[in-house]
Amino acid sequence: MAQIRQCYAVLFRNEWAVWVGGALFGILNVALFFYDQPWTTLDGALNWGDSILGALGVVRARADPPLIRTGSVINLGLLAGAFAAALLARQFSINIGPKRELLKGAVGGLLLGTGAAIARGCNIGGFFSATSAFGANGLAMALGLTLGAFAGVRFLLWEVEHSASSGAVPSPAPVATSRRRIQPYLGALVLLGLIVGAALYEGLGIEKRALILLFGAALGIISQRSRVCFVQGFREPFLTGDTRHTRAMLLGLLISMVGFAAIEITFLEKEGAFIRETFWMGSLIGGVIFGFGMVLAGGCGAGSIWRAGEGNVKLMVAVAGYALSASFVRDVLVRTGLQQQLGVKVFLPEVFGGWTGAIAVLAMIIAVWYAITRWNQASRKLAAV
Repeated sequence: MAQIRQCYAVLFRNEWAVWVGGALFGILNVALFFYDQPWTTLDGALNWGDSILGALGVVRARADPPLIRTGSVINLGLLAGAFAAALLARQFSINIGPKRELLKGAVGGLLLGTGAAIARGCNIGGFFSATSAFGANGLAMALGLTLGAFAGVRFLLWEVEHSASSGAVPSPAPVATSRRRIQPYLGALVLLGLIVGAALYEGLGIEKRALILLFGAALGIISQRSRVCFVQGFREPFLTGDTRHTRAMLLGLLISMVGFAAIEITFLEKEGAFIRETFWMGSLIGGVIFGFGMVLAGGCGAGSIWRAGEGNVKLMVAVAGYALSASFVRDVLVRTGLQQQLGVKVFLPEVFGGWTGAIAVLAMIIAVWYAITRWNQASRKLAAV
């Protein structure tokens, strides 16, 4: 019993190091790529948006059932996993926040969907997974996310400077002690529900969804416990100079890149997979819009989903905006033919004469990015506060 309590404390009472979350992101992304396809939240968000707007006749897309579509299933697993982890850690709390923050969540979510539709990927699929797959579109989106985050930070600083102070900042109402005591038991029930859900998929003969659901749940638990955050990874170097999340993100990217390379070299049918025809314009412009939106909302594609699972209403609003705008903007791009004009597909091993050159170039980019973050943390040259 003492060992069980100790294990529980390590997993759900003590917060995990951010770098652990980044490393586990990289490992699970490799596993997802090997099993099916890399991690992205856009596919699921599009499915949710298409389900609503398609039923209303706003878009032409006819969505698969959300419980069947793979991208939706992994997003639902992410949401449920974070919900379970928050309960097990006694950290679940409905946090509504002031109306101004809810408005920023809505606008930020709309920008997330718009940027993701243009780039054909969120910060995970369009940057993290695309770069891991050796797509130049991932690097273009990284630049766009950086520029968008910088603009977002400048806006937040302007907002603080020009906003009239209203005294104390509203805080969420504390959760009653009695309710906190039962949260771990509810969390265990949520985990049990995930296992039952996976078993049902297995019984229905759609085994792939079973494992995808569990992958999503694992990502949700990792996110909630480590607090690893791509928004902070792009925002904080320009705001406070803190680079913990940036370095965790780069560690995950390095692990993911190495794993993807091994898979693509070994399994030729995977070579060049998950690279979109959005280099450079679509990825750059979409990245700028997405980067600004994620700073405004306080969550990226994945971050908004898992923090919604903790009870953050602002991020729930952001997820709704993300799904609806992604569906609508994608429909406009397809109808007008603009989607075919956003760029081309660029596979880095074809540009740099093979895998050795491509791996060396990406590793060098990651190393330079890491060095800049360390320099900035020490000098605070890029930090605003």
